[in-house]
Amino acid sequence: MRIASVADVKAKFSSYLKSSAQGPVIVTKNGKPVAVLLSITDEDEIERLLLAYSPKFQSILDLAEQQVRDGQGLGHEDFWRKAESEVA
Repeated sequence: MRIASVADVKAKFSSYLKSSAQGPVIVTKNGKPVAVLLSITDEDEIERLLLAYSPKFQSILDLAEQQVRDGQGLGHEDFWRKAESEVA
């Protein structure tokens, strides 16, 4: 993991992109972390990152977790029965 200032990253952006293949590059502004450069290896990884930071997706997950806590979730067999009926 490397740590670099915004000014340094701006001046040597290509070099820091290459460095991100070895591990995250923490970008700082006035000595405080403000961003991270991460190397992306495939499209699935991009999708995982986007979903992890999507407020809409997170609210869907939060609602689903609450429904399970409230006893409104589907059991394993019921889930697959419903999934198969919707595909057919």
